[in-house]
Amino acid sequence: MPACTSIDAAGLTGRLDWEKQGLLVPAVVQDAATLRVLMLGYMDRAAVQATCDTGHVTFFSRSKQRLWTKGESSGHFLELVSIDVDCDADTLLVLARPHGPTCHLGRTSCFPQAPANFLAELDALVAARDRDRPPGSYSTRLFEGGIRRIAQKVGEEGVETALAAVAQDDDALLGESADLLYHLQVLLRARGRSLEDAVAVLRERHNGG
Repeated sequence: MPACTSIDAAGLTGRLDWEKQGLLVPAVVQDAATLRVLMLGYMDRAAVQATCDTGHVTFFSRSKQRLWTKGESSGHFLELVSIDVDCDADTLLVLARPHGPTCHLGRTSCFPQAPANFLAELDALVAARDRDRPPGSYSTRLFEGGIRRIAQKVGEEGVETALAAVAQDDDALLGESADLLYHLQVLLRARGRSLEDAVAVLRERHNGG
């Protein structure tokens, strides 16, 4: 099924001012999970259509003078999540899920210092620990201990955080809060859910309020 079933590719291209920049528009790509800026490319009408048809982010390569799908050689595709048009109708914002490093230098992003949501990065690491179960990992020990043990740890960390709030200094409170957030992520993953699922509930409550 095409990735853009909810996006009218023809309608999207019709909203863009193609004449302003020589029939090309810049496309800023962000990681859909962490919101880290991954790269900047350029798209023409055919690249937008190909992106929607295949679900892999595709650009017009100015050096190759042809359509170029990110990852066509390396396998490090950018899986399309959504496309948005800016207020001047001359730039695209693409949210994608990267499959491997985006930068040709092997880095996550073409911008080495691009900021990101660290909790989302940690959640991805926790998910990898659950999947791979590397020996010697504390997360592996938690997952192999089972849901009851993980739930117990969340309860312990919750109590310790509350106690730190009323009886200890800010450093202790922050340390216990960090422990609580980590163990909560492990608990959610053990149930097949993620921190983003919990955030989505908060977002829905906020929008409904």
